[in-house]
Amino acid sequence: LTELNWPVGAVIAQACHACTAALQLFGDDVNTIAYTENLDSMHKVVLAAPTEPKLLALCQALRDANIDYKLWIEQPENIPTCVATKPYPKADVQTFFKGFKLFK
Repeated sequence: LTELNWPVGAVIAQACHACTAALQLFGDDVNTIAYTENLDSMHKVVLAAPTEPKLLALCQALRDANIDYKLWIEQPENIPTCVATKPYPKADVQTFFKGFKLFK
């Protein structure tokens, strides 16, 4: 948000794009199916990556651990803006996000 100087709404849209894409990409996964079966109980955590290099380092760590995710790249600017994992149990992914703070 600070680095790109975008309005909050534009940043929220990036998160929505990434989440929607992750659900579509991993729609046949057992965790995704379970997550979307009870729409009123969905839970998400929105964290802020302070810089693009930190966002890309997170992607690399997820890739190295075989954690499925979608990196949203805003077009036509070609700017990586958001990462969304497929639904996982918290215990499986929380360590990757320890260095990130809640988005405000």
